[in-house]
Amino acid sequence: MNDKKPKRRKSLASEIKEIRYVHFIILTLAGIINAFGVSLFLFPVKLYDTGISGLSMLLDQVTPPPLTLSVFLIVLNFPIFLLGLKKQGVAFTVYSLYAIVVYALVSFLIMHVLPIDVDFVSPLAGTDLLLCAVFGGLISGVGSGLTIRYGGAIDGIDVLSVIFAKKLGISIGSFVMIFNAILYIVCGIVIKSWILPLYSIVTYFIGSKTIDYIVEGFDRSMCAMIVTTKAVEISEALSEQFRAGGTIVNAIGGYSKDEKQIIYFVVNHFQINRLKKTVTDIDEKAFVSIQDVSDIVRRS
Repeated sequence: MNDKKPKRRKSLASEIKEIRYVHFIILTLAGIINAFGVSLFLFPVKLYDTGISGLSMLLDQVTPPPLTLSVFLIVLNFPIFLLGLKKQGVAFTVYSLYAIVVYALVSFLIMHVLPIDVDFVSPLAGTDLLLCAVFGGLISGVGSGLTIRYGGAIDGIDVLSVIFAKKLGISIGSFVMIFNAILYIVCGIVIKSWILPLYSIVTYFIGSKTIDYIVEGFDRSMCAMIVTTKAVEISEALSEQFRAGGTIVNAIGGYSKDEKQIIYFVVNHFQINRLKKTVTDIDEKAFVSIQDVSDIVRRS
């Protein structure tokens, strides 16, 4: 007899209640920013964005005029996000589809309605490919980062990576990287030039780093795991030095079988050297491991 109870799924009503309508203000801004970066810096000089956005840009170039970037953004992204609805939830899907609509609409206005010439050169950076790659990646990265920070995603590649990466036995980051590598290779073959796809890699790198900073913050935290036999003294010194508390966990050495303690202590990356010095001044034999912390939740 199986006594395990099936996991209860949230009702549709409860998932809809999770939607915060104030987020749509930021998502509107995010879509506009993303469209600004792509339409004014990347698209005019035929540099390519990442993911489904980059694929849409390529398809815009090789299909008849009525099939624009905006059309492909909607046609390609909507089915992907609907496919991921069950896994990602209603709020995420609604936020994402809204941001994509804003991105597609503003891109269409910039390229086909407003009196802005984006046919051959960037209105702001001319034909300088490096400037276009840098600022296109930076600005579109801000838009993508804001979308993620406020509960959605502005590109279907994020959903595809969640759905298929585990099935393929690779990480989400590896899936995205492989997708973009294939995309840029195809772009090079189609346009018979490798200059633009190579510059697009610059866009990819800068955009991904910008997203990291927007989502995780500029002042990223670091977690120090300190293995020592003088945990109380070190913990007191760290608390006095940084005006923050740590956590002490009892442990046993895997080789020596000696009793030790592990101190879990969080600082920002500017404070790492001070932390190391404080620890080694008390216990030269202490083992210190430093790791990135993507997010911290504090309950008062």
